[in-house]
Amino acid sequence: MRKKMTDMVFEGLLRLADDNLILGHRTSEWCGHAPTLEEDLALPNIALDLIGHAQELYILACELNPEYENEDALAFLRLEHEYKNVLLVEQENGHFGNTVLRLFYFSTFMKYFWEALKEQCCFEKLKKFSEKAVLETSYHSQYSSQWVITLGDGTEESNRKMSDAIINLEPFVGELFSEDNFTRESFQKDFFPELGLISEKWKAEVKRVFTKANLDLPNITLKKRGGRNGEHTEVFGYLLSDLQYMQRTFPNSSW
Repeated sequence: MRKKMTDMVFEGLLRLADDNLILGHRTSEWCGHAPTLEEDLALPNIALDLIGHAQELYILACELNPEYENEDALAFLRLEHEYKNVLLVEQENGHFGNTVLRLFYFSTFMKYFWEALKEQCCFEKLKKFSEKAVLETSYHSQYSSQWVITLGDGTEESNRKMSDAIINLEPFVGELFSEDNFTRESFQKDFFPELGLISEKWKAEVKRVFTKANLDLPNITLKKRGGRNGEHTEVFGYLLSDLQYMQRTFPNSSW
């Protein structure tokens, strides 16, 4: 693989892995704090899926860049500006409705992303990985969509909280579909799918779920961005201090 192509694939793997790692960490914060026992089991299990996806993607990335010894080095030992995740996944959990809405937005996007990648991707290892990832991500999308409907079409208070969550997350959603030089080149090289097509499918699914939930559709415009370039919100630094604590305090520890 030529260096330019290798660099492009490495960048794409980092973007995907960082998205999954950071959302997995955020979701894991619900362990022991969810509103019911069933959700106290469901959310950590979803977090495990997301972190598992991140691990496999980091392993693929390490194969392309010998600078990083293993997946732990990528996950735990980079600086804040070296993470490439979208701003949406790093936002604080807020209330339960806010968390499931964020999960619905992201997992629905990733469901269609993995589906497209499964059909066409020049990097065979990532294409093969997408066959597994799409199954788990589809469950995440189904799980979260049911909660969006339940809360949106529930009581007056639950509908109000879901409406507040839509407003709260609205500035960050557009970055999922934001195009840059990397996304355009990766599409031309048959590495990543076209984000415009995924956007249309995503919007149709959000509309279907929100109609059932009696919720107003968000205004998806690119209001806040920067995560793909390593420019994060203030809360990300606090998240990393928690995420990286063990590795930085006890380097290369083993159990």
